[in-house]
Amino acid sequence: MRSILIYKRPLVHIAQSSQAIAGLYSSHHGWLLRWLRGKLPCADQAADLAHDTFVRLLAAPPAAMPALREPRAYLTTVAQRLLIDHYRRLSLEQAWLEALAQQPELLMQSPEERLIILQALQRLDAMLDGLPDAVRSVFLMAHVDDLGYAEIATRLGISERTVKRHLVQAFEQCIVLML
Repeated sequence: MRSILIYKRPLVHIAQSSQAIAGLYSSHHGWLLRWLRGKLPCADQAADLAHDTFVRLLAAPPAAMPALREPRAYLTTVAQRLLIDHYRRLSLEQAWLEALAQQPELLMQSPEERLIILQALQRLDAMLDGLPDAVRSVFLMAHVDDLGYAEIATRLGISERTVKRHLVQAFEQCIVLML
């Protein structure tokens, strides 16, 4: 659906924003790469995140790209968000690997199954990260703790109707991220 929306934008705006990003890339890529190398233990990871920073800019609508007075501050903000996502994925993967190490040999999954589960956990983590705290709490109580609406409402001091509304909001977020 997003690719269809891109074609609805005038091609002039696409060309202008691409040229602006190309200028940013040529002027600041080396600096951004050095900055990321200072934050990451691996030069390859730094190069990947520098690349992803500019890909994120290319994917953004032209209106989201302001006239930059401080391009390095803008690039740093985008790169820091990607860095946070990177470390969140590493933390999630490490927790999963530790849980796997504690399983008996008969219950061990194949590498393909582990990858599928890890990707599902990363999608769930991204979905939960985008929810307000109250909505996230209701969702986790309902689906991880397996609590009913009444018990969730009692624990959080809210009405059952609010519990239902929060669950609807969480499911809407799931659907949006799956598209």
